[in-house]
Amino acid sequence: MQIKLEDQLITLHVQYAKRKKISVQIGMSDLITVKAPKGTSEESLRSAVERLGPRILEQLRSNAAARQVPKAKEYQGEEAFLYLGKEYALHELIAAPDGEADELKLALKKFYTASLKKIVAERIVPYQTQLKVKPKSIEIVESRTKWGSCSFDKKLTFNYRLAMAPPEVIDYVIIHELCHLLHMNHDRSFWRRLGSIMPDYKEKEAYLARQGQFMTL
Repeated sequence: MQIKLEDQLITLHVQYAKRKKISVQIGMSDLITVKAPKGTSEESLRSAVERLGPRILEQLRSNAAARQVPKAKEYQGEEAFLYLGKEYALHELIAAPDGEADELKLALKKFYTASLKKIVAERIVPYQTQLKVKPKSIEIVESRTKWGSCSFDKKLTFNYRLAMAPPEVIDYVIIHELCHLLHMNHDRSFWRRLGSIMPDYKEKEAYLARQGQFMTL
């Protein structure tokens, strides 16, 4: 089944089953699966998909962005670097932009690390109060796979690259790790507690999934 959303022709794979509602699932390969109750008319399917049109197109755009290969950074000229969700020239972030690439990369990493340490120390306070928790320690680290972590002995770590994200996304990671002080696993209780502090947390997750690969040095 095909349907046109804006100017884009979308192919849908429809699965009928014993269920009550129509749902749409989109994989990273852009395979769009529509699951519908048995006997659902094509008109009803089209109507349901059209209502979800903006969300479907946004997910397809996110998938396309995620498949892009970030180009290597150049530490000269007009190269832009992210800080708190905005782009800056190198000289706007560090004081000595005339060294070798390796030196500049190290200086920039130190800038992000120091900045994030200060940002987390300030922004974590109200969320600690809300959740009535306090970590044993907070450390800024380098990680290729995690934005933050919480150990069983209540030590929190945050990836220095988070300094490149908007403040509200940093808040999401802070809240996420603080909630692990109450619920170590990602069970229903964990997500309910997280959602009670930040109801739109899925938007922040989507940002990191979409933009995380571009938050590099």
